[in-house]
Amino acid sequence: MSDLMPVTASAPTVIDRGMLPVAEVTSRVRRIQEVMASLMKDGVHYGTIPGTPKPTLYQPGAELLCLTFRIAATPRVEDLCSDETVRYRVTMQATSQVSGELLGEGVGECSSDETKYRWARPTCDEEWAETPESHRREKWMRGKQGHFKAKQVRMSPADVANTILKMAAKRALIAMTRTVLACSDQFAQDLEDLPEEVRESVVSEDGSPSARPPIQPPQRKSAPPAAPPANGQALHVKGVEKKSGETNGKKWTIYIVTFSDGRHASTFDEAMATQAAKYASEQTAVEIVTEPGRKEGSLNLVEIQRTEAEDAF
Repeated sequence: MSDLMPVTASAPTVIDRGMLPVAEVTSRVRRIQEVMASLMKDGVHYGTIPGTPKPTLYQPGAELLCLTFRIAATPRVEDLCSDETVRYRVTMQATSQVSGELLGEGVGECSSDETKYRWARPTCDEEWAETPESHRREKWMRGKQGHFKAKQVRMSPADVANTILKMAAKRALIAMTRTVLACSDQFAQDLEDLPEEVRESVVSEDGSPSARPPIQPPQRKSAPPAAPPANGQALHVKGVEKKSGETNGKKWTIYIVTFSDGRHASTFDEAMATQAAKYASEQTAVEIVTEPGRKEGSLNLVEIQRTEAEDAF
């Protein structure tokens, strides 16, 4: 009699690879599209930067998507500051509010050495003259009337430290949202933070250079600056609304900009509206120039820029 035991065939081991069913992936993509169509506003939650191939996701849009998919965002801050530079790197961790599962991370960084935080317009010629040569410069700028030289002085890194930290957190949040929800095919990131000359070098997905932003007609400069808010608080952009229509067979698009003091000003200038939406996303204090519109009580937005305390080129 043989001592060998008979071998019994066992069922093959099934390994759970943790893959999502195609139906669930499709459902998530569809939900993002539905939220974008139903709840998101162009100029508030996202914006199309002229000359770029797809919309750029703004912080309010990232927060809305995280709310929709019940994602908790937890920041982890690295202090990379030196004696002359304020610099932070933020890692934003995504956790499911339902299961507590770690979903992914996104990294964002910001530094006071970035051009828009390093240089500002001097308050007056006297400030320019009294600033040491190592902390001032003249830079060629592109304006609506052509190229010109602008005087700039170094900003104090301490004055923008909080802004730098918030910007790093914003970039990390958007990076995390695009990664975790796999929506990079629908939204770009940080294009609104790039200087115009850098943004124009962005290459589209098909490898061809992106189209340059259309040249806008010159704006009138004769209008006096708008009066400051009555409550003495800094003026901020609350939102930008886009309206389109057709009059006498001619299509038009107008942008209504709402400010923190309750005023509304309109513009047909897409680039100016995009800049206003960027200031709204960054919660940046602004200065504006307006003029009376055709309708009684209405205002046209002639110019918008950062306040002198925050203005950086």
